[in-house]
Amino acid sequence: MDIYVGNISYDTTEASLSKAFEPHGTVVTARIVTDKLSGRSRGFGFVKMADAQEAAQAIEAINGSELDGMVLTVNEARPREERPARDFHREGRGGFDRGRGGPQRSGGFGNNRGHGHNRNGGGGSFGHRSRGGFGS
Repeated sequence: MDIYVGNISYDTTEASLSKAFEPHGTVVTARIVTDKLSGRSRGFGFVKMADAQEAAQAIEAINGSELDGMVLTVNEARPREERPARDFHREGRGGFDRGRGGPQRSGGFGNNRGHGHNRNGGGGSFGHRSRGGFGS
């Protein structure tokens, strides 16, 4: 039986997690889930025990107990829900302005939008070249 163990300390190792469950029965595996990028614990893990009755007794005994300074949440693991695959290339989604969806935008330093931020005086509140603005 698979057991979910939550609120695991960042100091807890898979070996110490396994050791906490061993007095209650045969531990097949103990795994702490880690972040893919940093490798740091995500604060939860799973313990697989050989016998369902031993696993139920372990859940009862360990839930609410302390390990490495943290009070554990322990219960039977639920099967993982099927989630649709993420499509990162769908129209109008993801990334920075991929040129899809929404109004066309242009900008940057080379575009004179009349905001008065160019050498020739531009426009807007800074005046316009033909009206004696900056640079004339």
